[in-house]
Amino acid sequence: MTLEQLANGIRQGQLRSLAKGITLIESRKPEHIEQGAQLLESLLPATGNSLRIGISGVPGAGKSTFIEAFGLYLTEQGHKVAVLAVDPSSQLSGGSILGDKTRMEDLARDANAFIRPSPSGDSLGGVARKTRETMLLCEAAGYDVIIVETVGVGQSETTVASMVDFFLLLQLSGAGDELQGIKKGVMEIADAIVINKADGDNIARANLAKQQYINALHILRPRSSHWSVPVHTCSALHHKGIDTVWEMLETYRSTMESCGEFDDKRRQQARDWMWALLLDDLKDLFIRDRRVQPLLNQVEQSVLNGQTTPGAASRRLLERFRRH
Repeated sequence: MTLEQLANGIRQGQLRSLAKGITLIESRKPEHIEQGAQLLESLLPATGNSLRIGISGVPGAGKSTFIEAFGLYLTEQGHKVAVLAVDPSSQLSGGSILGDKTRMEDLARDANAFIRPSPSGDSLGGVARKTRETMLLCEAAGYDVIIVETVGVGQSETTVASMVDFFLLLQLSGAGDELQGIKKGVMEIADAIVINKADGDNIARANLAKQQYINALHILRPRSSHWSVPVHTCSALHHKGIDTVWEMLETYRSTMESCGEFDDKRRQQARDWMWALLLDDLKDLFIRDRRVQPLLNQVEQSVLNGQTTPGAASRRLLERFRRH
């Protein structure tokens, strides 16, 4: 299959072509990297028409259950939904569970939904390096809602927030999570907080947690003068409150588009994305340089043995790199 055929298949929404395209851009082989870049360039005019949503939360908050209920609601409304779930890779074997399709069985069977679990590899915070490119391919294939699920609370939240239009923080109540969740770093990047599992005996606790979050948000400076971070409750298991979450997202989009912040944010993200990719590529070029490679193991071992400082080791490698 040629790149042109692959691009045409993706534009036509063919799942096989989309999967092949994502596999291509996830590859680290030099020839695949070049082909992936060409594929993205040809598809770029067909991208940018989706709402990109990042979803994270503490373990046990019911992220997969929420995403499945949310995704099914959206497909019923006529939307096409792509879920990019980044699975944690083992630091020892490099393997990953890739279990999102089994956790979202109903959504996986929906003709208007696409679920792509990707191993995070060694990328910062468990976010796959190619998630941004994968979003573009899904948009070119006609998916108008893209959901990026993080592996859990941590550094990955900041990375995901830098690539989506809306960052939703999913929380629990009644297990100390309302206190755990009130952390300035995570709260500052959230565009909304949704307290899941607000059902049965837990409704009162969920409402109490909602008020605690509202109080906590009052002491934080909002990221936008046009948007106040709302707090909602829902029960993903019983499909309650899901419609309210979508109405909130639609309000957010229309508000941000009318004031110009929606497009401004995407432009800033594209610029930051360029620099992030450039720094990654420069690191690879440096490590593979024929002047640096013979010295790498020796300098690294000196740092491990305490014979030299990391700063001195770094300068030594840079000096070797500068020599012609």
